[in-house]
Amino acid sequence: MKKKLTFAFIMAIFTTGIVTFAAISVNLGFSENFLEVWLKSWGLSYLVAIPAILIIAPKVQAFVDYLFEGENKN
Repeated sequence: MKKKLTFAFIMAIFTTGIVTFAAISVNLGFSENFLEVWLKSWGLSYLVAIPAILIIAPKVQAFVDYLFEGENKN
């Protein structure tokens, strides 16, 4: 469980940072308050992403395992 939590925290940092940076820069441009808006959005997104990753990841993993059920494991 410790490994899954660590993965969720680190994955959320990168994904939310990249996605919010892209969305804010496209929608607002690099304005005077860009950094403030981006950091606020990043923080909120991060708080949403962690539980989402923890809840959704096992279901996605099970689905991927199902899709590749017949293949040999490498």
